[in-house]
Amino acid sequence: METGTRRLIRPPLNDLKDKMDKNRPPSSAAQKKPVPPDQTNAENFYYVKQMQSKTPMVFVLKGGEEIHGTIEWYDKTCLKVNREDGPNLLIYKSNIAYIYKAGE
Repeated sequence: METGTRRLIRPPLNDLKDKMDKNRPPSSAAQKKPVPPDQTNAENFYYVKQMQSKTPMVFVLKGGEEIHGTIEWYDKTCLKVNREDGPNLLIYKSNIAYIYKAGE
């Protein structure tokens, strides 16, 4: 058997990269929708509006108890409610089932 010098013939790497890029589907990152913001500030806007106008509110707690009063201030976890018929209360948001205006 004769052994001669053999040369490896291959295309340049740049050509292979171009072919790979053409055959690959567009990246999923380019097709994804942008992630919505964590917070829309709608809750904050509502609280500020009710605080400024001193709107009488009804807070219905998860146990069914209703608390009537106005919002004095709020933070991430709780609301301070001023009441005429009793002491002011600090209510955790996690204990509130829903809130509505007293006139509704």
